[in-house]
Amino acid sequence: MKSITLLTSLLLFCLGTAITRADQFVLFDVTFTVTKADAENSLPNKSHYYVRGDLLNPMRPKDWTAPVDYRNGTVHVRLEVLEKPAGDQPTTWSICYIPNKGQNHGYGCIGTGAYTTTGVHEKDLDMTTFWQNNDIVWNQGIKEMHLVIKDDHNLHAHKRPDPEKFFPTKVRMTLIQVSKGAKCDPKQTPELSAAKND
Repeated sequence: MKSITLLTSLLLFCLGTAITRADQFVLFDVTFTVTKADAENSLPNKSHYYVRGDLLNPMRPKDWTAPVDYRNGTVHVRLEVLEKPAGDQPTTWSICYIPNKGQNHGYGCIGTGAYTTTGVHEKDLDMTTFWQNNDIVWNQGIKEMHLVIKDDHNLHAHKRPDPEKFFPTKVRMTLIQVSKGAKCDPKQTPELSAAKND
C-alpha cells in the first residue's frame, strides 16, 4: 500500500512539474503585407500593423511572472522578410507590448534591428532591458502587440520622402517568449526551425 501511495505521489509530482514547466511559447506568428496606403490609413496610428484578437496566442499566460517567469526571461524575435522593394534601404520594426494594465507611459517596445535584404533575421533579447519594459504591469498580462515599420533612424516609414523604398513589403514575424533561465529551443517550433539564418 505504501508503494502505491509513493508511486501515486511521484506521478502527481511529475505531472505537476510538467504542467508548470513551460519554457517557451509562441506569442504570435503573423504573415502580412504592408503597402503605402495601408501605412497611411492604419488606425489609430500610421505605419502600424496590429496583432489583436485571434492573431495573438489565446493560450498566452495571464500572469507573466508566475508560476512560470517570462517577465525576467528572453524573447526570440524571428523576422522573415519575404518581399521588399529593390535596393538596400535599411528598414526596421518596433515591436510594442500593449499590456492589460500599464503604468507611466503604459507600454514598452523591442526592435528587430535594421535589415537590408530579404531572408530570415533572428535575435534574442532580454525582457528586462528593452525600452519602457518597466511601464508594463507584467502580472496582468499582454492584450495586444503593435508592429511599427521604420527606417534605421526611428522615423515612421510613411513619413519618409521616399516611401517607395519601404513599400510594399511582405513579412512573417514570430515572437517566442522564453522563461527565465531557459534557452529558446527550435525543436519546439519545427515549422520555424527549418529556416536558416541569413
